[in-house]
Amino acid sequence: MKHIPRKRFGQHFLSDRGIIDAIVNAIHPEAHQAMVEIGPGLAALTQPLVERLGHLTVIELDRDLALRLRLHKQLTVVESDVLRVDFTALAAGQKLRVVGNLPYNISTPILFHLLAHVGAIEDQHFMLQKEVVDRMVASPATSDYGRLSVMLQWRYEMENVLFVPPKSFDPPPRVDSAVVRMVPRIEPANIEVKLLEKMVQVAFSQRRKLLRHTLGAWLTERNFAGDFDVQRRAEEVPVEEYLQLVMALNS
Repeated sequence: MKHIPRKRFGQHFLSDRGIIDAIVNAIHPEAHQAMVEIGPGLAALTQPLVERLGHLTVIELDRDLALRLRLHKQLTVVESDVLRVDFTALAAGQKLRVVGNLPYNISTPILFHLLAHVGAIEDQHFMLQKEVVDRMVASPATSDYGRLSVMLQWRYEMENVLFVPPKSFDPPPRVDSAVVRMVPRIEPANIEVKLLEKMVQVAFSQRRKLLRHTLGAWLTERNFAGDFDVQRRAEEVPVEEYLQLVMALNS
């Protein structure tokens, strides 16, 4: 029976064989590596991956799709909302490689959920809305640089590795897509993540204004007496400076 894509799950299934091959080559799976695929759908990416790996764990929310996937003897199927999955427990002491075509409507929450389990992850390759990938990898002093850029770049080295046009999917989405590679940094800054999250949220809350109107006031409330230039806009501050500021606030 043909599966009808469900809008509530944000389902757009990869159908372009050339793009599928390019994604698999970018991931470069090797036999016996521990890999988890988020949202395998109709297994367009799943099959070539499992052929190289020998075994693959997949996370699928759609009950009908999960039922089909269970027929594949080389797959372990976790039928769940990915935001409820404990990736650290799933890793069972080894490093996971995580891949997936992430639903556009919840891609950012998934990225932040995985950030909490980054210690159990070797690398991540995700297909996302191109606009989101542009924000993830953005450099300071660009219009795409923002909260997402800072919150992910402090913990990952990231690279936009492949452009994917709408026609590569069935049904085609209304947006362009891209594949991003995320590799956890070996020695990330030792910071209080919740404090960084709050600070960056305040900084970018009014990105057209100088920081003295937003982050400056926030720092004054915390009696911060250190040296930080608030005569800039939030997008002009490199990730490293935000990290140094968090560490200074905790010193």
